[in-house]
Amino acid sequence: MLLRACTAIGALVFLAACEVTPVTAPVPRAPRTDNVSVDQAERAFVRVLSAIEPVAERECRNRTTGVNCDFNIVVDDRPGQPANAFQTLDSQGRPIIAFTLALIADARNEDEIAFVMGHEAAHHVAGHIARQQQNAVAGAVVSTGLAILLGGDTATVQRAQREGALVGSRIYSKDFELEADALGTIITVRAGYDPLRGAQFFTRIPDPGDRFLGTHPPNARRLEVVRRTVAGL
Repeated sequence: MLLRACTAIGALVFLAACEVTPVTAPVPRAPRTDNVSVDQAERAFVRVLSAIEPVAERECRNRTTGVNCDFNIVVDDRPGQPANAFQTLDSQGRPIIAFTLALIADARNEDEIAFVMGHEAAHHVAGHIARQQQNAVAGAVVSTGLAILLGGDTATVQRAQREGALVGSRIYSKDFELEADALGTIITVRAGYDPLRGAQFFTRIPDPGDRFLGTHPPNARRLEVVRRTVAGL
């Protein structure tokens, strides 16, 4: 969820509609804009996966109870997808981490791939999908109740329900991102990578600022969380 492909409410629907390719299969070609070849990018991704996955699963088992910690890390090979990574669940509750080809191609080094992968794994360990769903339901209930008390018609009540769910799902979204940055930093370090170097992609992506009900916090704040977490290890 560095740049989430869907909201938590729609995560399972998105997964059902999206075809992903296991990374054990050949990764389809994607153009690069720097001096690193596609072959090098592919090999780097597989090396990072081999290092991060066991660490993420260990952290998941150590920090949770009754949670499926068997990560399935995949490549979304649909053409034309923007640089993105996201975490969701399959129908059996298994955690999925998906990378688009553009993100793999855009990574400047293995540390960046590792940090992104650790960040997405951290969302699952922290239970963010379930927590966002709970917040969305609570927001929908409150807004629906207010609309009914104010005498709204059916269309008004339905609109209030949708808007309340959206507000509820986003109200702690930025906090969840910062939590995932912190735990993702720990996972990255324990897998042998440098999260400070990996988090430098924050200097390249657009800064979302600190908008009310925005989904992501300012880039500078995220970098500070990474630095503070590393200092405390």
